[in-house]
Order: sequence, then structure tokens, then C-alpha cells
Amino acid sequence: MNQKNVLDNYITAYNENFQFSFDNNIILKWYPRRIMDLTNKYLTMLELGVGHGYTSDMFSNFYSEYVVMDASPAVLEQFKRQYPNSPAKVYESYFEEYRDNQKYDIVMMGFILEHVDDPAKVLNHFKQFLKKDGRLFVAVPNAASLHRRIGNKAGVLDNIMELGKGDIELGHRRLYTVETLSKELIDCGYTVVRKEGIFLKPFTTNQMVSLNLPENILAGMCRMGIEYPELSASLLFEARL
Repeated sequence: MNQKNVLDNYITAYNENFQFSFDNNIILKWYPRRIMDLTNKYLTMLELGVGHGYTSDMFSNFYSEYVVMDASPAVLEQFKRQYPNSPAKVYESYFEEYRDNQKYDIVMMGFILEHVDDPAKVLNHFKQFLKKDGRLFVAVPNAASLHRRIGNKAGVLDNIMELGKGDIELGHRRLYTVETLSKELIDCGYTVVRKEGIFLKPFTTNQMVSLNLPENILAGMCRMGIEYPELSASLLFEARL
């Protein structure tokens, strides 16, 4: 089985029937809005990975130019079906093999580094596509989130760094903490200028769903994550060269 087929096997985790779509809908709709609040529409963006398509649709309708690449034909086809009017420039390519003569104001790696064989290789490869004053945004799952810490103390999670069921279904190879993501970026020659969290989630997905919390409370949990990255479900870092 070739690598494209392997990538296509994870397509079921990128639709609304996925068991953890509750978390995905909150996180994946929050952080692109946060990044757009921190930037402006006149900039250009290069994004790695289409994934669920939320960010590609939002970013492509916001920035003056938006380019995204993904190595999964199934994921790309799903995006085109779901967002037929998106102005995104979409390319099929492995991240490590992507070639482009252009430099961008923003390079976006949203929930990418936990999937790839060699995160440092990807981080180093995309330096060439950043403008001199360009900004790299990285989002990854946080192994040390509050709900995972509670699970560990409760005896239901032996090691906070172990992959959960949702991680495995999504094809994650690793999780991060504030410390490990910082080190990885610094070791690759980046300067970390912003550390935020995404979604301060206190309980498991099933427990959160059962609470039937209103939208304003869920939004408040996302805003709290900005101040407490070490406890949030995911991390959002900004780095520069």
C-alpha cells in the first residue's frame, strides 16, 4: 500500500460522524478566527494540510492570497465537494516535497507536526517560504491538558503522553507540551513570540457533550485557553526566523 493510500485511510476521522467531532468543531473553528484577529486580510498565507476543510475555507476567504497543499487525494476531493466555491489554490504534495518560488507573510501548520515522520524536517523545509518578517503559526494537541492531567490523577490515564483513541484514529504519531513544542521550534532556528492555548477543556469529550453547555460557555473556555496554554486541549504558537 503506498503512502497516499495510507493517508486516505484516515478520511473517516475528517467528517461529522467522527466520535470526537465535538472537540474538532470547537478547536478547528476557534483558532483560525484567532489567527485572523492577530493578522490582517492583506497578507498572503501558505497552509500545510486541508484536514477537515474548516481552516482552508475561512483563510481562503480572508487573505489576499491563500495556498494549501495536502498529500491525500481523498481529503482534497472531500474539500472540493464541501467547499466548491472556495478561492483556495489547492495542490497535491507531500509537505517535505513541496516546491514554490513564492514567499509568504504567514506559514500555517495547523495540527500537522503530530502527524509527520520528522517534524524538524518539515519545520526546516518551510523556512524558505517565509518572508523576512514572516510569521509561522503552529497548532498541536497538548498532552498535558487539564482533562488529561485529571485523567492521570484519577487513574484512567497511565501516562499523559500516551496517544488516546481519537489520536490513533486521526493518525497522530505524537503529542506535545508547551516545553516540547518550544524546544522543537527553537532547535530548528525559530524564535517563539507567542504561546497560547486552544480550548481549556476540563472533562472528557463524552462528559462535555453530556453537559450540553451553551455556546457562550464554550467560547469562554476557548478565550481562557489564550491565558493558560499549559492546561488547554491544544497549543497555538507563533514563531519567527
